[in-house]
Amino acid sequence: MILENVDTVSDISKEDFQKNYFKTHKPLLIKNFAARWEAFDRWNLEYIREKAGDQEVPLYDNKPSDASKSSDAPVTHMKMMDYIDRIKSGPSDLRIFFYIITDRLPELLKNFTYPDLGIKFFKRLPTLFFGGSDAHVLMHYDVDLGDFLHIHFEGKKRILLFDQKQSAFLYKVPLSVHTVYDIDYENPDYEKFPALQYAKGYEIFMEHGDALFIPGAFWHFNRYLEPGFSMSLRALPNKPGVFGNMLYHVFIMRYTDKILRKLFKAKWVNYKQKWAYEKGTEAFEKKKRSVK
Repeated sequence: MILENVDTVSDISKEDFQKNYFKTHKPLLIKNFAARWEAFDRWNLEYIREKAGDQEVPLYDNKPSDASKSSDAPVTHMKMMDYIDRIKSGPSDLRIFFYIITDRLPELLKNFTYPDLGIKFFKRLPTLFFGGSDAHVLMHYDVDLGDFLHIHFEGKKRILLFDQKQSAFLYKVPLSVHTVYDIDYENPDYEKFPALQYAKGYEIFMEHGDALFIPGAFWHFNRYLEPGFSMSLRALPNKPGVFGNMLYHVFIMRYTDKILRKLFKAKWVNYKQKWAYEKGTEAFEKKKRSVK
């Protein structure tokens, strides 16, 4: 893969952000962004454990979902306090996905300030994501196609970002928002997946309090290097073309895939994986010819 450093600043004006990043659809890392919050000292695992410790939460791991089950089915459930103790005590690939703050821990909403960057955030869905030191999230892009600000807390985290032009090189699976399951983005196998060599993207390492602007429909791979959690502040698409594409993704593509998955189970999943590999191979051969 061809990975570049993302633009990094310690502060930025609304005008600069809008002109050079939001309108140009370009990622940006803002270092130590959350430190300006008055309640920044509450953004840690111990505070979450204290306030939400008795809540039962669904957990996910690194394994691809079972073809016979829903793709968003958790692998187990656990109390929040037990989960946090687990990931802090040693390596774990268990993670919490899409913990909605307004439903589960509304008092946390008092502990931050929405940034003045000219983004109209969807305030119903500020969400948290947690992971142990072995946890990662499969390469994907968000089905709602919204821009979002991703703010990280506690341990370090590695993120890879790619725009939609790289989809074939990443082996995008049809009727889905993810790539083939068996690509190891930490140790890419270029013999098995040669098209990855031409995928151009960004590599980002996030630390406690950093904020990353991720434009809508950007592919992202998240790897927790240490136990930690992140908050995402989302903005719904406001351009008619993007909004229409979002409706297709959410109400047509996703449900078509669910129906076919339910009907054909592993056969459908295997077909999609094979199709993605073939399209990736075609993209690789075409690119290889063009660079000779």
